[in-house]
Amino acid sequence: MMELKRQADSMKREMEQIKVEVEEGQVKIIMNGAQEVEKVEYNGEENLMLERAFNKALKESQKKVAKKMQGRLSDLGLGL
Repeated sequence: MMELKRQADSMKREMEQIKVEVEEGQVKIIMNGAQEVEKVEYNGEENLMLERAFNKALKESQKKVAKKMQGRLSDLGLGL
């Protein structure tokens, strides 16, 4: 079990190294491969409040999707 945890942690660190930068008009967002918003800029200025809001929304949506998937897997007899 510890080996699986170690591998999962290693994979997460690898995903965090992937960077995606998107610009749309005056907005620039930088995310990592672990789907965490690292930086939000509006009109060239960093906006920490938007960064926190995006990360909070992402985490909440991921929780809801995971819960829904668990239910579906249980329905199929594959519950974890």
